[in-house]
Amino acid sequence: MVKKLFIASSVLFLFAGCQEKHHLNLDGKKLLEQKCSQCHNLDLPPKTFVDEKAPPMMAVAFHIKDFIKATNESEKIPKAIEFVKDYVVNPSASKSFCDKKSLQTYGVMPSQKGNVTQDELEAIAEYMFEHYTVQNLTQAQALANKLAKMPQGKRLALKYKCLGCHKPKRDLVGPSFAKIAQRYKATPQKMQKSIAEGSSGKWEGYRGALMPAFGEKITPQEQEILTQWIEKQ
Repeated sequence: MVKKLFIASSVLFLFAGCQEKHHLNLDGKKLLEQKCSQCHNLDLPPKTFVDEKAPPMMAVAFHIKDFIKATNESEKIPKAIEFVKDYVVNPSASKSFCDKKSLQTYGVMPSQKGNVTQDELEAIAEYMFEHYTVQNLTQAQALANKLAKMPQGKRLALKYKCLGCHKPKRDLVGPSFAKIAQRYKATPQKMQKSIAEGSSGKWEGYRGALMPAFGEKITPQEQEILTQWIEKQ
């Protein structure tokens, strides 16, 4: 009898472990982008538009956490997750935490029943409430303020990860921006061409490092701005 109970409990444990592992394999961030981005802006801080179909996802997450009823703080997130799992497939004005003006502006969201599973909704909700937090918003705003004060060329160098191979005054995988600026001082158009088309074999001592082409990623206007910034290094 004891042996049978042990075997049964072991099977249940393994089954539960498999279910948990299956859930952990779901990517909440990717699912949020796939299932929600057509209507909700997902940026942090959010962008807003006159003709937006739904409120920014940050506002949704903050609103649910603020208005969900819980006896203590530790219950808020689990209850918020359960609310999302129910509301997305069974939405109604009576369940909504939106004020009357928001409901008039956006209306009640259409049911997503059949478009998303409960496991997917749980993964999405978990990511929502982990990502859209006051702490993350504060950090994102601080970074945005820092970037806003930078020269536009430096922002582009960060955006396209140029600093992973080049430093302003120091060689890395490729030559420093100072060396590049010196070489192309009289012919900046050649520098811009290298950014767009890539290059190889133009510099000695870098183990044959290849400069990839960025013409499809960086617009001609951005290439020009980046070139002008490198010239000043």
